[in-house]
Amino acid sequence: MLGPRQVVQAALFYEFNLDAHVPANHLLRQIDRFVDLSDIRSILAPYYSSTGRPSIDPELMIRMLLVGYCMGIRSERRLCEEVYLNLAYRWFCRLDLNDPVPDHSTFSKNRHGRFRESNLFRHLFNTVLTRCIVEGLVGGDDFGVDASLIKADASRYTKIEMADWSVPEQASRATQEYLDTLDDAAFGGSTPVRPKAISPADPAARYTGANGDRPFFAYSTNYLVDLDHAVIVDVDATAPIRQAEVEITKNMILRTRDRFGLYPEKLVADTAYGSAPMLGWLVEEEGIEPYIPVIDKSERRDGTFSRGDFIYDHDSDSYTCPSGKQLVQFRRTYKKPRSGVDKEGLMRYRASKKDCDSCSLKQQCCPKEPARKVLRSIHESARNMARDITKTDAYVTASYARKKVEMLFAHLKRILRLDRLRLRGPNGAKDEFILAATVQNLRKLAKLVPNNA
Repeated sequence: MLGPRQVVQAALFYEFNLDAHVPANHLLRQIDRFVDLSDIRSILAPYYSSTGRPSIDPELMIRMLLVGYCMGIRSERRLCEEVYLNLAYRWFCRLDLNDPVPDHSTFSKNRHGRFRESNLFRHLFNTVLTRCIVEGLVGGDDFGVDASLIKADASRYTKIEMADWSVPEQASRATQEYLDTLDDAAFGGSTPVRPKAISPADPAARYTGANGDRPFFAYSTNYLVDLDHAVIVDVDATAPIRQAEVEITKNMILRTRDRFGLYPEKLVADTAYGSAPMLGWLVEEEGIEPYIPVIDKSERRDGTFSRGDFIYDHDSDSYTCPSGKQLVQFRRTYKKPRSGVDKEGLMRYRASKKDCDSCSLKQQCCPKEPARKVLRSIHESARNMARDITKTDAYVTASYARKKVEMLFAHLKRILRLDRLRLRGPNGAKDEFILAATVQNLRKLAKLVPNNA
């Protein structure tokens, strides 16, 4: 039987409960119980004028941003349209059916102003992480660290040579932030090598081809993750340079310790973090076991003896070569004691030229040099500890656990759709990375903490 045609019949009164139209298993309902914004008004109060017309509720803007990052809505213009239409989004943002949605331009003004000046996004991340700790999702013993490239909002086709670029008279926000970070260890101060190409739109972004594909401008997002349940305990933005990523790891470990009292026993990472200074800092200064492959370039490929063929004796502080001769730092006593350590933290142990001239193994050891020398890092004991750890079963287990960090990056790019930034400059990258990490922790809470309501 053909049913009657459905036509609009206007009613004089409606009874509508917005809460009843949001399913119990909806993602936003699941994370809503972990969103605590009760103190953001007190944090932002000093950044508002005491006169003028009332502002838009900052809690509304934060909730809308959380919806955008949680649901993978990258455009703020589209976010406003979706919140206007979607009942679940309105419910999460505490908007009634008749309440207006803020204009998209409001976000830009507050992002670059009050939110950034008050460090509000970092406070929000810390609040969610505190809830993760309270719920028992953070063990605090095993940490993993890694970095991932995120494309900047800068076209590779507009790049210019660094030598041809000059600071414009009317510098944009991104350009000014670039100038402010020239001495920052996470950006300009990470390496003395100047980039060959630069983007006029976002000068702090680095031109890189590290992905093996066509080069592009990018930033690195750095995650410090508790490996128990893959909860992000810290996040920060850097230039996509290994030295910058290593230095920011130190900052994140210390920041997490100061704020939350987390003292990890081990740090799991890939070879990029296996430099001698980094291993020395972990072992000698912080007492953290490095589950990290060592960066070792001592292996020779020309058939001559490598450093591993020389035996080090700690008591005499000397190496013994394959023919049984000693290599020492100094062969005479100086009136003014010398450390023997160069600016790169390396010590040189040399054999006697007399011993090398009469040695039958000279062609296998130093055929083009008068005498053999061996370099040793001042952090060699930490490097040896890392080498020993890589031979254990625990290291194999930790290597599998480190994939949790890589899975977070895959989730960031594929589900949250943060494979390209929308904001420019170091601060814009940092804001986006912190908000995305906050949402990932919220989704982790919603997944692992049962709803007993």
